[in-house]
Amino acid sequence: MAGEIGDGLITTAPKAETVKTFEDAGGRGKPKYGQVTVCWAKDKATARRVARRWWPTAAMKGELSQELPLPALFEDATQKVTEDDIAEAIPCGPDPAPHLEQIRKYVEAGIDHVYVHQVGPDQEGFFRFYQKEIMPQLEGMAAPA
Repeated sequence: MAGEIGDGLITTAPKAETVKTFEDAGGRGKPKYGQVTVCWAKDKATARRVARRWWPTAAMKGELSQELPLPALFEDATQKVTEDDIAEAIPCGPDPAPHLEQIRKYVEAGIDHVYVHQVGPDQEGFFRFYQKEIMPQLEGMAAPA
């Protein structure tokens, strides 16, 4: 139904089968948006620490990350999330390669609009990094025809 009557697709996972299902159900030609969550900081250790503090749910799996009825339950559920868990779940730090790889996964899955969710308070640093290190490398990166 979403493909038929929806204006587009929004996803937080780079899954080609989701894109195909959407397109086959009437979504062909409609925009497909994907959210990439990252944590840029001046060094990887800081990024891991910031991501753990500000967005620990990124490392939670399945329905647990979205179906708890109260905010306090999310706080409880994230108590055991470690910085290692976060670093496995999202790109952390100033190395452009993991950021680009995550964006590439979305593009290869057929997502035509990728938006980046920066975790943490250093938004200006993040934008400078993306302007200098990421955006120039995205030119020519296109979804498969």
